[in-house]
Amino acid sequence: MTSAPILSTSHLLGIEHLSVAEITGLLDLAETYAVLNRAQNKKTDVLKGRTLINMFFESSTRTQSSFELAGKRLGADVMNMSVKTSSVSKGETLIDTATTLNAMRPDILVVRHQDSGAAELLARKLDCCVVNAGDGSHEHPTQALLDALTIRRRGRAFEGLIVAICGDVAHSRVARSNIHLLLKMGARVRLVAPRTLLPADADRFGCEIHHDMKSGLAGADIVMMLRLQLERMSGAFVPSTREYFHFYGLDHKKLAYAKPGALVMHPGPMNRGVEIDSAVADDIEVSLIQEQVEMGVAIRMAVLDALARGLASGGRNAP
Repeated sequence: MTSAPILSTSHLLGIEHLSVAEITGLLDLAETYAVLNRAQNKKTDVLKGRTLINMFFESSTRTQSSFELAGKRLGADVMNMSVKTSSVSKGETLIDTATTLNAMRPDILVVRHQDSGAAELLARKLDCCVVNAGDGSHEHPTQALLDALTIRRRGRAFEGLIVAICGDVAHSRVARSNIHLLLKMGARVRLVAPRTLLPADADRFGCEIHHDMKSGLAGADIVMMLRLQLERMSGAFVPSTREYFHFYGLDHKKLAYAKPGALVMHPGPMNRGVEIDSAVADDIEVSLIQEQVEMGVAIRMAVLDALARGLASGGRNAP
């Protein structure tokens, strides 16, 4: 593998510490995989001889299947570890798991975990590349990258772009990764949510804060809806899902507050009738949701490729 490295580190743990050049390099590489994924022959041998392990402590059909497909299309040997039936569910610590995985000599580990910082801990303990597929409410870097790729492929320049991120920001790792990426790339970011669904330090994020959809969406180019994460809530953050939809659920009436031609995004899975109306989610004129799913495979192929370049140039597990 002779291609120049894109990433300056052996892992992808978050967007926060990536440079604009690294983000742009990943998006450029993903563009080539978006084209490949629409060809009849979708496979390449970039990861031939490499082993990729997917280890998901939280279930996510979309993200796990996307990484699995990405690895296989790049020619890797892919193993999905079933955490529910592993020693982890029997009391094994994350450190024990890291030691066990290290003995298997994987090249890349993709991990999703309910605790913030779990991916970073594994990165310190393992001799392979680690990709964070979502850790607690910390970050979900590949989601932000695929969102950026989807926006860019629609011809939208990031500089000066107004993106409204709406909904459960407090519990959303997707929001945090997108905020880091969009601000780095020159976009203006608005957070639109009730006070109960905003982090206590939201005013430090460098975003505009709005508590109603009308002002929050006014003039927005992109409306990014977030899932109401009831499973992460202890206590009453919203009076009811019905009332939440009335004030913060995206329908065509609220979308009309945004700039004409505004596009709608959602990381999935969607709670239809809670944070987004089906009529908007399924409207091919405004919804980018299916394109986000497609670009997920392309961006994850780019990430795996970029990490493999580091291995080939003398990084971890280099031959």
